[in-house]
Amino acid sequence: MSLHIQTHGSGPIPLVMIHGWAMHGGIFAPLVQALAEHCTLYLVDLPGHGYSRDSELPLDPAICAHAIADATPPAAWLGWSMGGLVALRAALDLPQQVRGLAMLCATPRFVSAPDWPQGREQALVQQLATDLETDYHATVDRFLTLEVMGSRDPRGELRKLREQVFSRGEPNLRVLQEGIRLLDQTDLRAALQRLKPGNSWWAAGRLDRLVHPQAMEWSAAASAGPFHVIAHAGHAPFLSHADAVAQTLLPWLEAHR
Repeated sequence: MSLHIQTHGSGPIPLVMIHGWAMHGGIFAPLVQALAEHCTLYLVDLPGHGYSRDSELPLDPAICAHAIADATPPAAWLGWSMGGLVALRAALDLPQQVRGLAMLCATPRFVSAPDWPQGREQALVQQLATDLETDYHATVDRFLTLEVMGSRDPRGELRKLREQVFSRGEPNLRVLQEGIRLLDQTDLRAALQRLKPGNSWWAAGRLDRLVHPQAMEWSAAASAGPFHVIAHAGHAPFLSHADAVAQTLLPWLEAHR
């Protein structure tokens, strides 16, 4: 039932890092390198992903948050993409454990709604769910392609994502389906006001076409947290602009040691 969590770095700032759908903690390698001197990093493999592939925990944000909190010291938590939903749930439920919330290309709601035009169309998410049943590998690859849309170097980023996605084994089909439902059904917008002002950090890739920067800007304002835009970056700025992410993240982390 336990999760695989790797520790890197020896800096004084503890930081938990949570990956997105179909990925694993190893995807953060460029950002880990940029932060390791300043931080002690706890890289999580979510249930069914990476070295946690055989974990029987459901991909439920609250359950994952408690499992991660049980295995890590009090720290700031960073969530990328779908991992942001886990980090946000932890910040809401476990404020003594989560000293600060860093949301990287992540929002409290993924799909669009009449009052949330910044989200992605629900038909896209539903099609991904259907395609998973018939062509697992092609569906994962399609999602990777969506992640690099808008990037200044989409081929380079797609190559890196493809190299990483199965490098720790193939994600469990069950949790990939749970992840799609999570993206489809989760809406934590109303809970953002419960976050302490200044206790969250939000960063978007200006060219991100999967999680729109406007959605992140709205979320930052709703939670009274700083908002940053990484110029020329897409949905995975830690791959293409790790130093830029670190430069905006570190001052905020220092304030939440």
